[in-house]
Amino acid sequence: MDLPTVAIVGRPNVGKSTLFNRLVGRKLALVDDRPGVTRDRREGDVQFGGLNFRVIDTAGLEEADEDTLTGRMRMQTEAAILAADVVLFVIDARAGVLPSDHPFAELVRRAGVPVILIANKAEGGGGLAGAYEAFSLGLGDPVPFSAEHGEGLGELHEALKGALPEPDPDAEDEGDAEGRALRVAIVGRPNAGKSTLINRMLGEERLLVGPEAGITRDSISLDWEWRGRRIKLHDTAGMRRRARIDDKLEKLAVSDGLRAVRFAEVVVVLLDATIPFEKQDLTIVDLVEGEGRALVIGLNKWDLVADQPGLLKSLREDCTRLLPQVRGVAVVPLSGLAGEGVDRLMQAVVEASEVWSRRVSTSRINDWLSGAMSRNPPPAVSGRRIKIRYATQVKSRPPHFALFGNQLNALPKSYTRYLVNGLRETFDLPGTPIRLSLRTSENPFDKS
Repeated sequence: MDLPTVAIVGRPNVGKSTLFNRLVGRKLALVDDRPGVTRDRREGDVQFGGLNFRVIDTAGLEEADEDTLTGRMRMQTEAAILAADVVLFVIDARAGVLPSDHPFAELVRRAGVPVILIANKAEGGGGLAGAYEAFSLGLGDPVPFSAEHGEGLGELHEALKGALPEPDPDAEDEGDAEGRALRVAIVGRPNAGKSTLINRMLGEERLLVGPEAGITRDSISLDWEWRGRRIKLHDTAGMRRRARIDDKLEKLAVSDGLRAVRFAEVVVVLLDATIPFEKQDLTIVDLVEGEGRALVIGLNKWDLVADQPGLLKSLREDCTRLLPQVRGVAVVPLSGLAGEGVDRLMQAVVEASEVWSRRVSTSRINDWLSGAMSRNPPPAVSGRRIKIRYATQVKSRPPHFALFGNQLNALPKSYTRYLVNGLRETFDLPGTPIRLSLRTSENPFDKS
């Protein structure tokens, strides 16, 4: 089971590594009064009062050029922030808030992840003035804490409990990846045949079906096995345009379906092959892409249109044109009623999951980046050339890449699309959402 990630960040020597050791219950990280002892990201698994997560100790945040050791350490820390589900931003309560804390607090805020502000070294009530100063950072209420003496653990537990993502209620402690059930949600417009398809997969009339649209209201979770692989199927209510939903129960059903999408690893968007790629179909694909889930498109009721030559090729071309954000997504013809195409669909689901989880080494990414910029250099802004110095993959599921350089906030969307398309083609990432974060240097000495 994938654990949520908590990154500990802050200036050097505020007690990040001591906090890391306190949470993991062992002295894994080196601790010294000298700043800058931690350089690489260090990870440890934590069991904390019923909460399970992975914590990352990071190098102290300092302003520096990317070409220096300190600059590269900062890139590692920024990559940890981008990959985190929660950030613990640590300050030294005895020293109070320093001017350098503010730009780093802004950096964490821009990352868009929940932040817990830790006013460390506040043992015995000491440093309370510094804790009150911390309100000026705009990161919410500070938690007075002492990593050295373990004071404030109760308050930190409550803060983490509210900030960490809720665990999947259907998830099990499933051990190794081979034994873990792959979570697959089936979504689509009302009457697309979702429940009929799942009944065919299960080989029994497990779900209520009929010609009326909107029969399914709850998000139903069902265990299944395909070719020896454990699958957890989620049937969902049909999703209509919000303006057409006036029934409170239907609103709850659609909300339950959205929750199923968030818990899924792969989402099958089921289209009616007789009227495919309606506006609502495109909206549902957008929603799935926005949630960062792996995606497969199923063309259901194919038996009704299979006699039309060239139709499948035409629909795949339509998919490429209408859904460029998931370029290369698998489009699978099938019939839930007749039981045709289920194996093809599941093969596409497993392959989509593998692509979604793929990781690419930093060296390969930067070799590609060098070639991509040689073929098509970034444009200049106000006479200054945009520099992309470094790239790395900060996360998978979905693949998330970060670029580091200067003036990246001025990079045109057309160029970021060029880079995303290049990543997709070079590293064989068809159909999966790709995230690209731009981290701009604030180095005042960089006048190039």
